[in-house]
Amino acid sequence: MLSDFLEQISNYNIRRAWPNPCKCAFLVIDMQQYFLPIASPIIENVLSIIEACRSKGITIIFTRHGHRDISRDGGMLSKWWGDCIKYGSSEWRLIETLSPLDTDGIIDKNRYSAFFGTGLDEKLRAQGIDELIIAGVMTNCCCETTARDGFVRDYRVFFVSDATATVEEELHLASLKNLAYGFAHILPTDQLCRHIANQGA
Repeated sequence: MLSDFLEQISNYNIRRAWPNPCKCAFLVIDMQQYFLPIASPIIENVLSIIEACRSKGITIIFTRHGHRDISRDGGMLSKWWGDCIKYGSSEWRLIETLSPLDTDGIIDKNRYSAFFGTGLDEKLRAQGIDELIIAGVMTNCCCETTARDGFVRDYRVFFVSDATATVEEELHLASLKNLAYGFAHILPTDQLCRHIANQGA
């Protein structure tokens, strides 16, 4: 199924590039208990990328979506969905198997983009990072918006086709097509991990 996605976007996914471990960060988007039913199929792939990145010292940053006070920080998200993740709740916590290390970054956000109001751009620039690997949920909301936002901030974006997930395959495929056309290099987990493993320390 996932290889079929790559075949279906092949007309758009024509720009060839690979991440440079010295200039790259891995953004793990919203892999939280709230999204566990959506995230479950990709957890092993996300863990594989985390392991590969740690082996080469690539910066890893987890995001958590949540709202402290919906009336103040909900914005259009609360108007659109009517249901938002409460900051500090059990659903807000990261999926336990991910087990972030103390050296990993964790960014709390309350909008689709991981850049909105979080200081993420400044943190990345301070480390000399100008490339992003993106995985997590949901493909067509927080992952895609973060990828687009990163692109317009002049980051080279790598989007992992089988380490992102959403509620329907149609939406996943539509996002992959859009991103391949104008914003990101689309890669599968196995090829990405092999590339990282073959790089120098």
